[in-house]
Amino acid sequence: MKPNNQKGSALIFALILLLVLSAMAGSLMFLSNSETYSSMNYRMMTEARYGAEAGVHAASNFIMNAYVPPTTCAGCNFAGFTTNVYPVTDTNGQPIYLSTLSTQSANYPNGAMQTAFATAMNANQPLQQAGRGANTVTYSASAQLMSMVSITPFGTTQPMTIQTWQITAHGNIGNVQNGEAEVVTTLERYISPAFAYAAFADGSGCGQITFTGNGSTNGYDSSSLSTVGGVVQAPTGANLLGYGGNIGTDGNDNSSAGNPTIHGTLSTPNSGFGVCSSGNVTAYTGNLNQVTGGLVQLPQAVTFPAPSITPPTPGSPNITTGQQLGPCAASPCNYGDITLSGNETLTLTPGTYSINSLSISGNAKITVAPDPVTGQYGPIILNVANQQTTANNSNTPITITGNAINNPTYDPSLLQIVCCASGTPANPTIQIAGNGASAAVVYAPNATVDLKGNATFYGSVIASQLLDVGNGAIYYDMKLRKKLFTVGNYVLNAFTWNKY
Repeated sequence: MKPNNQKGSALIFALILLLVLSAMAGSLMFLSNSETYSSMNYRMMTEARYGAEAGVHAASNFIMNAYVPPTTCAGCNFAGFTTNVYPVTDTNGQPIYLSTLSTQSANYPNGAMQTAFATAMNANQPLQQAGRGANTVTYSASAQLMSMVSITPFGTTQPMTIQTWQITAHGNIGNVQNGEAEVVTTLERYISPAFAYAAFADGSGCGQITFTGNGSTNGYDSSSLSTVGGVVQAPTGANLLGYGGNIGTDGNDNSSAGNPTIHGTLSTPNSGFGVCSSGNVTAYTGNLNQVTGGLVQLPQAVTFPAPSITPPTPGSPNITTGQQLGPCAASPCNYGDITLSGNETLTLTPGTYSINSLSISGNAKITVAPDPVTGQYGPIILNVANQQTTANNSNTPITITGNAINNPTYDPSLLQIVCCASGTPANPTIQIAGNGASAAVVYAPNATVDLKGNATFYGSVIASQLLDVGNGAIYYDMKLRKKLFTVGNYVLNAFTWNKY
């Protein structure tokens, strides 16, 4: 039999192999291009998102630092704004915007403020200089007014407008392929209790709170105290909650030389505990087991508005004998230096008092009394200016020793001590000492408060620095969380984003 002729078969196999290799090469080239396009899209998406975030920060920076909100008295209506709806609208019922977004027109009632917003946004400013890459990223943003209210923060006399804004920002890339990302967030300031802690020291250094004795903190509720024969009983024993005595500071709590018991938490923007030194501010120095609620790290430092105190009228009378003050024909009641000793008793009725200084020593005391006409207790506000004359300025404008403060309600909000007006001395000291029991709140964010002796203080203290030298206690009234409000820092929250 004649064998088959297989001439040319090698050529056929070579062509088939070449075809397979060509297909593989084409697939690899397609896969490589896909990865390149994917990487490019991811980079553009990321750059666009960063552009949108830059727009958020530009809008936020304008609102926090350059924007001037409309003003009105606390609780009054804002002209041109409807604030009893959410979001806020203008007089035509339209939502209110500051905007440089092409998809959102601006209608903020104040045209000058809208112009300032557009200028501050600088929407045409590229985030990447020419020649530094293929893509140029720009941003734009709108800010929608969601809510608006006016309050007078505790310790001040000037109403403050508090707003919530929803910021929508776009980052854009104009190239062969366009890229766009959107970021939406909320910028707001919280209205919070001015006295949210048993004690808070807003200084940022070491030992801003210092316990050098066997003191303690705890919590109680003045609205649930028992009475015997119409007399409110002191919150001790079963009335103490075993929690709620929270303390805080923007710096360090140094209790290494004491043996306190904090029935609550320690809040500070710092972390860790141990030896505190300059440039290395830790949260706590001492035995952490003494803080029953543990450490709470704050996201940022807590700030308190400087008190607004008008000094008493020049020539206001000084008080050196026990007597009842108030009610006054005009508010505030004006007095110079109040200095009592021996067995004198200063009785205060509801009202606002502008005084220069306060010194209670020996067996003297302050008594909180109801209104002589209505028989009802009301707030007593003691604004201590420490500024009547240069000669009267003192490094210790408030001294309360002896039998301290007799507040029969144990409601500390009924006696509000505010110190001191701006000026000299720069860092005054407030001394509260003795063996008595005082129920009050002390608002002195620029002063040092020195608690000494075995006294019990019912209420809350805000100071630049707090020194507790002794075996006394600070008991926090939980009712303070629902009254006497202040304004916190700006915060960004509710962050979302999309790509187009």
